[in-house]
Amino acid sequence: MKFVIVGFGRVGIRTARILGSEDHDVTIVDIDPEKVDRAREEGFTALQGSGDDESLLEEAGIATIDAIAALTDDLNVNFSACMIGKHHGARTVMRIDADYREEIYDAYASEVDEVVYPERLGAAGAKTALLGGDFNVLADLTERLSVATIDIPDGADVIGARVVEVELPGNARIYAHGRSNEPMSIPLPATTIEAGDTIAITADPESLDEIRATLGA
Repeated sequence: MKFVIVGFGRVGIRTARILGSEDHDVTIVDIDPEKVDRAREEGFTALQGSGDDESLLEEAGIATIDAIAALTDDLNVNFSACMIGKHHGARTVMRIDADYREEIYDAYASEVDEVVYPERLGAAGAKTALLGGDFNVLADLTERLSVATIDIPDGADVIGARVVEVELPGNARIYAHGRSNEPMSIPLPATTIEAGDTIAITADPESLDEIRATLGA
């Protein structure tokens, strides 16, 4: 698959490396010439300029990519890059810092496919560890796993089961759970699954279809 990553900072570097290790085609866009040089040294195609420059994104191949990830620390640049990507039919993933107010998040999130919170993921990991969970499950996904959320439909076989008892194919694990229209959190031992719930899993990307079938999703 083909991706454009806007921003070769802490989050963008890790994302690019993982995609590159899986033989995806990754192009970097960054306004900082030193970061562009670093990206090229690591073997990526890299262009210097602002991520909200449509002509630059066109040069990066946005008309033919599968998705764009706007991962800079500038929310306006990230949003503009995603809107350009959306115009060209690409899947859009936008970074937002966790300290933005909820109404700001809602305004942006409604326009893109996915929003990522690097700081919030770190906080979720700390909470998992404090509650006695195994945060290594999440750490592993930097190299081997992907994260997905799955909605549980009416009639699914797992309805009524405790979250901690659900067995999934391969090395997949459930790490978060939420009721309909409620925030997700680390499930407690007694938490059971109901129709309309959402669960978040870590899994090998190739097993996601099998996992969805297992859950009736």
